[in-house]
Amino acid sequence: MRAFLCGLTVVALVGVVGAGEEKVPLDKLPRAVVDAVKKRFPDAELVSAEKEKDEGKTVYEVAIKNKGQSIEVTLTPEGVITEIEKQIEAKNLPAAVSKALEDKYPKATYKMIEEVIKVKDGKEKLEYYEVLLTTTDKKKKVEVGVSPEGKILKEEDKTNE
Repeated sequence: MRAFLCGLTVVALVGVVGAGEEKVPLDKLPRAVVDAVKKRFPDAELVSAEKEKDEGKTVYEVAIKNKGQSIEVTLTPEGVITEIEKQIEAKNLPAAVSKALEDKYPKATYKMIEEVIKVKDGKEKLEYYEVLLTTTDKKKKVEVGVSPEGKILKEEDKTNE
């Protein structure tokens, strides 16, 4: 029995030590979270969900497919949407954003591009574009945040992730 308990402890710790995200079965999501996602995206198919801490508060990230588009919706347990991340294609980036990326990372390969929309008091505002790219020279993976006006806001090395 002792070895069995030790094994359980190790498994539990590995689950907790991860990225701070906990997978949540879709049928275990709070009703308010599901209702809010379905209200905002009536045609959405819920794909997966995670629960995590954001600045000390519990939030749910729900991945959906909506009319062929991959979207992540971040909500409070009460069903208040705080952020929406929509995957888009490079051709849909504003010219200023494309230019900033090309100037800083010439000939980079874009792995994923998202519009990051913050939601406050029910109003949605495009905050920035988040681009995961691979540089041609160093083969580094970098996540870059760029304002709609083309200003690079943040850069994070994701090579080892």
